[in-house]
Amino acid sequence: MADETIYRIQFFNQGQVYEVYAHSIYQSDLYGFIEVEDYIFGEKSQVVIDPGEERLRNEFEGVERSFIPMHAVIRIDEVEKEGQAKVTDTKGQNVMPFPVPALPRDGGGGST
Repeated sequence: MADETIYRIQFFNQGQVYEVYAHSIYQSDLYGFIEVEDYIFGEKSQVVIDPGEERLRNEFEGVERSFIPMHAVIRIDEVEKEGQAKVTDTKGQNVMPFPVPALPRDGGGGST
């Protein structure tokens, strides 16, 4: 199990950049999504606990698989060992999510 592949995934989520680590990532059968499974977080027995990583651990607790829209993905890297999962605010940075078309507010496709 020491040779198990580790991926670092960076993606946009609600105006923030998430950086998480996982053992499994692949293109989903749902068109336009990637699937992330088997998240990796630091050991809970660590003396120093990073609040950002703890927040992500709680957010993804019990999640077996995540479906992330491809347009939200910034980067995927295969790495030698996991790092610290984190959330970064994009305010004031030169990072912009891929634009998506706006949906009509009335929920319908036509006018009345």
